[in-house]
Amino acid sequence: MSKIKYKFNTKSLSFEKDIVPLRKRIWQVVSYLATGLFFATVTIGLAYKYLDSPKEKQLQREIAELNLQYELLNSRMREVSDVLSDIQERDNNIYRTIFETDAIPETIRKAGFGGVERYKELKGYENSDLMIESTQKLDRISKQLYIQSKSFDEVVKLVKDKEKLLASIPAIQPIANKDLKHIPSGYGWRTDPIYKTGEFHPGLDFTANIGTEIYATGDGIVTTADAVMQGYGNHVVINHGFGYQTLYGHMSRIKVKIGQHVKRGELIGWVGSTGRSTGPHVHYEVIKNGEKVNPINFFFNDLSAAAYQQLIKLSTQPSQSFD
Repeated sequence: MSKIKYKFNTKSLSFEKDIVPLRKRIWQVVSYLATGLFFATVTIGLAYKYLDSPKEKQLQREIAELNLQYELLNSRMREVSDVLSDIQERDNNIYRTIFETDAIPETIRKAGFGGVERYKELKGYENSDLMIESTQKLDRISKQLYIQSKSFDEVVKLVKDKEKLLASIPAIQPIANKDLKHIPSGYGWRTDPIYKTGEFHPGLDFTANIGTEIYATGDGIVTTADAVMQGYGNHVVINHGFGYQTLYGHMSRIKVKIGQHVKRGELIGWVGSTGRSTGPHVHYEVIKNGEKVNPINFFFNDLSAAAYQQLIKLSTQPSQSFD
């Protein structure tokens, strides 16, 4: 039962019933509701902002655990990457050096991935940067592992061919020269014997008497045995495989024929002075992958360490070539 309110009428000096108009009563109800709704909204807003629901707390724990796992994954990938880098360095500087093959360039090993949209499906999330970074690292490691796997396949093949490789690489001098008396002119810039001008000499000249025996410096197949290139006179070219060739020039006579298989130390001809030559000698070249290289680096089978150092010293002295 609602309470009846009275008010004192100062004019009649009596109490009268306080009758509230319906409109005012409705306004009061609306005001109470609006005030309550306002405070409720503010309270709920503050609660959502500063207080986490059980569901939100669970999701936050899951996100924190996910971030931790990503960090651990990145750490493990860094460790794998370090190990892989060490393997790559060994591959380039040890295995490939031993088997005389070119190193794999860093531009190939470390090549990136094309396309700016490669990781677009990972964008738009709160942790997109972390996910993209991890995925990129994994992709790089996967590609490097693939390249390294192919490299090891090649190294395995080289290992199987090692015996043949070691027999094929030019490894001795083309004439008997243990006393080191037969190198008047080495590889590099020398004085031309005819024009007396500076000229690059792409081989070594071994002076010897006409008729001195010339030997193949490694196993291979004779690809040239003629005097077509007049500058070299009678000369022989042997293809040793594995990117190696050797040339023997100015022979007096040639013993081998084109297509003939020869062994290291096998007689292939005799010293002469044919072609563009100013005296009896054999001009000897080593060609690796189409490029003429210094033969001095390939006399490791028939010389002691001391004799080899002496040979290097003799070959680098300024001199005049014989061809």
